[in-house]
Amino acid sequence: MYNLYLVTLFTFLIHLTSFGQAPPPQATPPAQTDVSERVRQLEENQRFADQGLAKSVDDLLWYQKLGDVAVIDKVRYASKPPHVIKNPTGQGANNPVVIPAYTFVSRKFASTKKLPLLIFVHDGIHGDFSTLYAHVVRELIDQGYMILAPEYRGSVGYGGAFYNQIDYGDYENDDVLAGKRWAVENMPQVDADRVGIIGWSHGGMITLMNIFDHPEDYKVAYAGVPVTDIIARLGYKPASYRTIFSAATHIGKDPSDNVAEYRRRSPVWNAQKLKTPLLIHTNTNDEDVNVLEVESLINALKAHEKKFEYKIYQDAPGGHSFNRLDTKLARESREEIYKFLAKYLTPPAAVK
Repeated sequence: MYNLYLVTLFTFLIHLTSFGQAPPPQATPPAQTDVSERVRQLEENQRFADQGLAKSVDDLLWYQKLGDVAVIDKVRYASKPPHVIKNPTGQGANNPVVIPAYTFVSRKFASTKKLPLLIFVHDGIHGDFSTLYAHVVRELIDQGYMILAPEYRGSVGYGGAFYNQIDYGDYENDDVLAGKRWAVENMPQVDADRVGIIGWSHGGMITLMNIFDHPEDYKVAYAGVPVTDIIARLGYKPASYRTIFSAATHIGKDPSDNVAEYRRRSPVWNAQKLKTPLLIHTNTNDEDVNVLEVESLINALKAHEKKFEYKIYQDAPGGHSFNRLDTKLARESREEIYKFLAKYLTPPAAVK
């Protein structure tokens, strides 16, 4: 009984001395941490699986939308190794990244010996060449262009490893160039002296960097509402957008830590290199790429006394997508593009 009394008294004193103190922090049980990580991985895997399914469905839609007028294929070619290699000594660590790409040839011109080629670069940092572009592809192949549309690293629909290869403003440019050179070597109908490149938004940025760094590869270029200055762009985008580029799997530093690298990747800081005939379109009410950004490129090209053409649309309906829509204004704007391209690529059925 006496021992029981001492135990009770001792317990009471412990509670008394701890009265008013915060309880000790509770560590997250390892099992709970493991479950949270597993849930995160499952959600990520599901997201990439959904993207892959959507890509497979959209691939089928290409044949449904254009199969009557085009010979369509999906090819793969090799580009540069990954930008960031976690284990440089691992097996196959330095293997080139394999790039998928679409090819389109009009059935009308299937027997023509040589045709001009257009490299069509899709938009979006993590975008893809989807059937949203089917009407533009139809218009181009009807003129007699062959088309190669690269799904450069970072494009959606090919799993997490490919998605995370994005290298904003650098290795994607090389993926597109590798596609152009693959087409010239492997598509017998391609006239190597008549190759152009076109793209909107992020695709416009890649287009610009391709002609600035490799003018000998392209006869003409079109850049629609293009990203032109990454530094300026990050200045008017939210913090969540800015942090993407300083990630270790990306550029790795923000502009304040490595401004030279951001300049190297930005068309506005490479304007002095222009040698290729170029048409630029922008729109004053663009909700994605601010018109001031594109105007900076236009001014830089003028300052370097470069010959090029441009048009600034005033509050054109559709904002960032104004001339990719199914409207009268959009069709007229695309006619401007087609007439400009035809001057240098001479397709067999050029728009008059």
